[in-house]
Amino acid sequence: LKASAFTPVDPLMIPTGELRPVAGTPFDFTSPHTIGERIGESYDQLILGRGYDHNFVLDNREAVDVEVYEPVTGRVLEVITDQPGMQLYTGNFLDGTNIGHGGTAFIHRSGFCLESGHFPDSPNHPDFPTTVLNPGETFKSQTIYRFSVR
Repeated sequence: LKASAFTPVDPLMIPTGELRPVAGTPFDFTSPHTIGERIGESYDQLILGRGYDHNFVLDNREAVDVEVYEPVTGRVLEVITDQPGMQLYTGNFLDGTNIGHGGTAFIHRSGFCLESGHFPDSPNHPDFPTTVLNPGETFKSQTIYRFSVR
């Protein structure tokens, strides 16, 4: 996840307006490691979200923004976007009550989501990228989810 900062949240999970560096925190995915490796650490933002449910500030706008590798099957997911942020959510509130294909229950942290977009609550934080769309303007965006095998 090519992001050197993330947007911390308050107890209601609303961004505070801070852009916090990921270096030295469990939010540092700039080098490869498993999503669950540090999810249980006693870090204020992990405690508030019961895991990851945070927007990351993407750095390099000219390349792959996120790469996920699953070593058992060799599956690779690459995400490329023109959006400034990437929300990582780790199924922190799944409790087994939702049932998927084949009768599989979605249990706590049984999956993750990568959602490109602007920073949550952007209109209320002047230092966040603007989300204002004026009359006559058109909004266009592209996010590519590319799958392969290594």
